[in-house]
Amino acid sequence: MSPLLIFVIILVYYSLLMIISGLTSRHSRDNTFFDGDRRSPWFLVAFGMIGSGISAVSLVSIPGNVGNNNLYYFQFILGTLAGYLFIVFILTPLFYKLKLVSIYTYLRIRFGGTTYKTGSLFFLVSQSFGAALRLLLSIKILQAAFFDTLHIPYFLTIIGVLFLIWLYTNKSGIKTIVWTDALQSFFLITVIIISIITIKNSLGLSTSGMLRSIVHHPYAKIFNWDIRAGSNFFK
Repeated sequence: MSPLLIFVIILVYYSLLMIISGLTSRHSRDNTFFDGDRRSPWFLVAFGMIGSGISAVSLVSIPGNVGNNNLYYFQFILGTLAGYLFIVFILTPLFYKLKLVSIYTYLRIRFGGTTYKTGSLFFLVSQSFGAALRLLLSIKILQAAFFDTLHIPYFLTIIGVLFLIWLYTNKSGIKTIVWTDALQSFFLITVIIISIITIKNSLGLSTSGMLRSIVHHPYAKIFNWDIRAGSNFFK
């Protein structure tokens, strides 16, 4: 892929983000940044959670993980689905009943201020580290694929990306992120589909032949019951 094409893709993507930011920032109130005016479309939130769950890190790292550790990562996906069901049938009705925006507000109501602050702190720390790791990998890929050819220093790339993220989220916050996450999910799913089709065609396989190859491949092991293994189902 040529540097020019990569630049056009980056430009178009961030232009879309800025357009979304401009549209969602209209008629914003003080609390819009935090609660999205409590009017976020449920289908966009649900679709955006796909992109939040897999992210670019999953797209890049999971193929290598399968090569090293079979399909044991799928156990985590099954656990995530169970967590989503818990959110849908237990937490979401509770949030609507109490008119809450965050689980941490419920912690304050149910267990008090100390639990509320402790849970919030753990969330901020864990999410900050997780977001930093995902951002690091994404920027390293951009740096190697494009910015190195322009001799742009790595730290300037980091600052530039962080500035662009701040630029499209600073006005409407979560109201903008709901839409941009949905856009990210769309692009991630599109890339996955295109990648699968490209790999299938390059191997000269039909769709059924590809599925048979996957099922019968030595890597096609989903569950690990070895209690000593780090990828054991219960760990």
